[in-house]
Amino acid sequence: MWTRIQSLVTGTPVKCQHCGTESPLISRSLGLCSDCIRHHFDQVLPIIKQAHYKAREPFSLPPYPPRAEDGKTCHICINECSIPEGGVSYCGLRTNIEGRLKGATANLAKVSWYHDPLPTNCVADWVCPAGTGAGYPDFAYRQGVEYGYKNLAVFYQACSFDCLFCQNWHYRQSVSSHTWVEATKLAEAVDDDTACLCFFGGDPTPQLPHAIYASKLALKRSQGRILRICWETNGSMHPALLKQMVELSLNSGGCIKFDLKAWSEEIHIALCGISNNRTLDNFRFLASYVKRRPSPPLLVASTLLVPGYIDKEEVAGIAAFISSLDPDIPYALLAFHPDFLMTDLPPTSKHQALECLEAAKAAGLSRVRLGNIHLLHY
Repeated sequence: MWTRIQSLVTGTPVKCQHCGTESPLISRSLGLCSDCIRHHFDQVLPIIKQAHYKAREPFSLPPYPPRAEDGKTCHICINECSIPEGGVSYCGLRTNIEGRLKGATANLAKVSWYHDPLPTNCVADWVCPAGTGAGYPDFAYRQGVEYGYKNLAVFYQACSFDCLFCQNWHYRQSVSSHTWVEATKLAEAVDDDTACLCFFGGDPTPQLPHAIYASKLALKRSQGRILRICWETNGSMHPALLKQMVELSLNSGGCIKFDLKAWSEEIHIALCGISNNRTLDNFRFLASYVKRRPSPPLLVASTLLVPGYIDKEEVAGIAAFISSLDPDIPYALLAFHPDFLMTDLPPTSKHQALECLEAAKAAGLSRVRLGNIHLLHY
């Protein structure tokens, strides 16, 4: 099924289907340059929609969030799927059976997990208790790196976006065959050496009720000791669920890591299939909490530097947005590894990374770093 993807050759020039420009920084899976996406969005939208249709068809996922007039509506995320009878949600987790939503619940989720010794490769490791001892002794076991402890990394097998560059896309291949796991089973995986519980994926958003319930169970089992609740997310959840996430992380010493994938809504839709409006609104809401617990930081932002699309213009916009809320919010710029449908793009170049780093600093942010520097293309 993926021979077409794997045969793509990194560095081969691709012609933009709108303006005809040829560049190795145009992905064949999208077929558009960033200038045409930003400045001629309405004209190129059909091409964008076709790209995401092709990305989702092999996995039997709906090409767009369903909008059935007489459907059953799910309110978990920005997509607000109105699912027709017998239909499935955009994330693939919920179906409408006789007017009732069946599938993922607070007690059942498609999820897997593993223990990761600390320090681990976390987006926030440069500012969080596990990597730095920030918040000791209330939220960290040591004044430095928490050697001897571990993180329970929880991977949710679904997503509310459709990123063409997804770094963890493999879960899509078997999401229909994954068994449902009870929240109690997840909570029981937290042992005495587990210092943090981190939800990622995919994305935890489509199965947040399960993650929140499992967190509460785990915290109850771990009373009297440190157990931080952390999240890596695209930020597209319903605000009511975000409020519950905030309280769990704020009180436990954990952090919420928002992946701000693009600043331009047009670029975001082109790359991820869905608008970033909810993500930015939710980030703005979270920023109002950061002064309540300055250390360790509650909120951390990151952006994957996708060559040809997430350039200094995008990073400057994101950084200015973050800085306007609080210039001390940590921001990580992550080097891109070619994956999923964008294997024809090169890794992030050192030039692009440094250019974006300077743009973020120029926007007034006090804590910016480059992550995954081992992936940089020199």
